[in-house]
Amino acid sequence: MKTSLLLLPGLLCDADLWQPQCAALPAACTVAEYGEARSIGAMAEAALAGAPPGPLALAGHSMGGRVALEICRRAPERVQRLALLNTGCLPLPEGEAGAAERAARQRFLDLARREGMRAMALDWVQGTVHESRRPGPVVDTVVGMFARRTPAVFEAQIEALLTRPDHSPLLPQLRCTTLLLTGSDDRLTPPETHAEMRRLIPGASHVVIGRCGHMAPLESPAAVNAALGAWLAA
Repeated sequence: MKTSLLLLPGLLCDADLWQPQCAALPAACTVAEYGEARSIGAMAEAALAGAPPGPLALAGHSMGGRVALEICRRAPERVQRLALLNTGCLPLPEGEAGAAERAARQRFLDLARREGMRAMALDWVQGTVHESRRPGPVVDTVVGMFARRTPAVFEAQIEALLTRPDHSPLLPQLRCTTLLLTGSDDRLTPPETHAEMRRLIPGASHVVIGRCGHMAPLESPAAVNAALGAWLAA
């Protein structure tokens, strides 16, 4: 049975995140939706429920990468390929680092409730999209995706991220063709994070895209498409 490409969006994103890939890659693409799921596990179940039957190539961006890893844990027999873009594998850290992350996410949620999702998105992109693309069409796409969501969905996805599981023990067990990709200027999931994940995943490849922030599929579509095309052909 032919392998289907299941694309897993990150926080508050939708099919627009993957539009450059769906238009260019030689594969039938399905973009997952999570509804109002409040855990990474529930997101994984929602993605699997909406996926085509048969073997899967998973490509997950940011939060979607964590969903992809959870699918690998729950249904390893279905996963033939795994691409993790701008993501991580560790749970919320303890102590001050965890408290700081919780407070930062709460600030964005409070802003969304107070001033709306568009205002929150315009603030959020300042720390995630590479400065060379602010302002511009990448920012416009991100803001448009976020504006289509509600504070209730935002709250649910924040809860999922704050309660995210530790996937690091899973990484050495992966036996599928695996790609790790991030931007050289990604402040949220920097190249060092991906290098450590590569060390744990047998045979994984690692791509770092220059002058690129956290939204690689939109910021650097040609480079991302090239990496994903090679991954699909490997």
